Amino acid sequence: MGRSPCCEKAHTNKGSWTKEEDQRLVAYINAHGSGSWRSLPKAAGLKRCGKSCRLRWINYLRPDLKRGNFTDEEDELIINLHQLLGNKWSLIAARLPGRTDNEIKNYWNTHIKRKLIVCGVDPRTHRPLAAHQPSSSHDSD
Repeated sequence: MGRSPCCEKAHTNKGSWTKEEDQRLVAYINAHGSGSWRSLPKAAGLKRCGKSCRLRWINYLRPDLKRGNFTDEEDELIINLHQLLGNKWSLIAARLPGRTDNEIKNYWNTHIKRKLIVCGVDPRTHRPLAAHQPSSSHDSD
């Protein structure tokens, strides 16, 4: 039933990619495109599985990827889109050219959630956090 696991083959590299492997993958895709990920590793002379090649290309090597820190405008857009869409990272990434869904998800979890909490905003509901101190009403009639 179904497909066999891609990375359980003998003689398949796992772990960090080398510069040479990155260069082989980029050169192959530039010359032939990214057709079948399952047959690409062998054709490109890589001892990796297709899934590993696909993820490496999509998340790290694509020439249209943005590098570096997120801008304040990107932060604001991510917060607004998260309020509308929730944790639908691929839909959010579609509105931020050059950023991947995985990168945005990781950025949300490591930076933006904390930033919202510091500002007194619940990162799940996007509403003000409940005050920790009981409110006292000293209103006179």
